[in-house]
Amino acid sequence: MATVSCSWLTLPSKMRTLSLTSTSSPANSASLSFSRSLSYNVFSEGCLSLSTLQSRSIRHSVVCDAAPKRKADSAAKRARQAEKRRVYNKARKSEIKTRMKKVLEELDVLRKKSGAQPEEILPIEKLIGEAFSIIDKAVKVGTLHRNTGARRKSRLSRSKKAVEIHHGWYTPTPAASA
Repeated sequence: MATVSCSWLTLPSKMRTLSLTSTSSPANSASLSFSRSLSYNVFSEGCLSLSTLQSRSIRHSVVCDAAPKRKADSAAKRARQAEKRRVYNKARKSEIKTRMKKVLEELDVLRKKSGAQPEEILPIEKLIGEAFSIIDKAVKVGTLHRNTGARRKSRLSRSKKAVEIHHGWYTPTPAASA
């Protein structure tokens, strides 16, 4: 058995010397293993690759490269999927916010308008229906939580009802006392 020793200044003070032992004869030393004196936890944060270099002389050199661990293929795939979903969900959420903003702006304009007619709320109802559809689709595919979707739809409905009450087109019935 042939033993090759390498020393680095960059190793911790306890580990100034790294001993490697050849598992075969020195003439064809293709595979190398760590000696028993080397503790494993020094390299737990990465992987160590070893390769032998033969020069013209009889002397063999060992090149050691320590590199951080590579992500597993499944983890890399998960990261790619998560990024795709993030971009897709961001677009959906942006569309929901835009639709809600349009509805709320239209309702605000109608509320401030004096002498508004009840027929003027019909185009806004169409916008509300489109916003509801987009919200429901986002909840269905999992972009929004169902409670979040319900809260946003309720906000639009309450705003519409507030405008109708403001103009006198709708009169809420008092709650029956028991």
